Amino acid sequence: MAVGKNIRTYFQGSWHDGDLAVMRAADHGSWLGSTVFDGARWVNGLAPDLWAHCARVNRSAEALMITPTIATEDMVQIVMEGLTAYPAGAAVYIRPMYWAIAGDASAIVPAPEGTGFAICLEEIPMAPADASTTLGRTRFRRPVIEDAVVNAKAGCLYPNNARMLAEVKARGFGNALVADAMGNVAESATANVFMVRDGVAFTPIANGTFLAGITRARHLSNMRADGIEVHEAVLSFDDFAQADEVFLSGNMNKVTPVTGFEDVSYQVGPVTRRVRELYWDWAAGEG
Repeated sequence: MAVGKNIRTYFQGSWHDGDLAVMRAADHGSWLGSTVFDGARWVNGLAPDLWAHCARVNRSAEALMITPTIATEDMVQIVMEGLTAYPAGAAVYIRPMYWAIAGDASAIVPAPEGTGFAICLEEIPMAPADASTTLGRTRFRRPVIEDAVVNAKAGCLYPNNARMLAEVKARGFGNALVADAMGNVAESATANVFMVRDGVAFTPIANGTFLAGITRARHLSNMRADGIEVHEAVLSFDDFAQADEVFLSGNMNKVTPVTGFEDVSYQVGPVTRRVRELYWDWAAGEG
């Protein structure tokens, strides 16, 4: 499903213009959901943490018992080659992906031989600087590793996220604040989450129920280097109701301020604004 424009597809060793068909009806990934992907960004000539995103899609494949076939360094080189076709200043979503083609004798377990690989480049603009969202509570929770492959960025996890979003959007909220299996806050339906109270930042501790994102880790590093006090902690919904600031952390838009959680309102505060500044200052330095 295309959500942007000007799509390019890398498949079977070559770049192609357009949204190329790459998966067959009988592929394991088509009918048994053995698909993984990752997402990076190209913005103003910068591809922050591209290597880390490419490395993670290989780890995700292994977690789903799919055999990765492209070394991280080679994947980065392929992406950079594909990006040369875009105009200067284009905002591009970079999506490498794997899927299993065949199964073992049971048909259920992915066979080690036969792995599909593609990269999709898609122009999707960054959100406007003044964009924000609101959060509502959902009855759906993040699973644990005994129930689902939560240690992978796997397509099979996203129907649960879709249920979360549909439930809260029906009540007028932009995203869901989601509990883990123990009832503590894990993340939003689409991104990791931070809160700020009295100038101190907090984010839910990575407990194996959600992916502790690459952008989340970058924010933690940047904040600590800048002298902002930040903690990974067990956080409740009451903690978020008493917060001064809340923001989401994800690859698509890096920092998204939150202006409300259920009936609580927030201002877009100084820590949120500083985290965004720190991220783009770091990205420019890396570039």
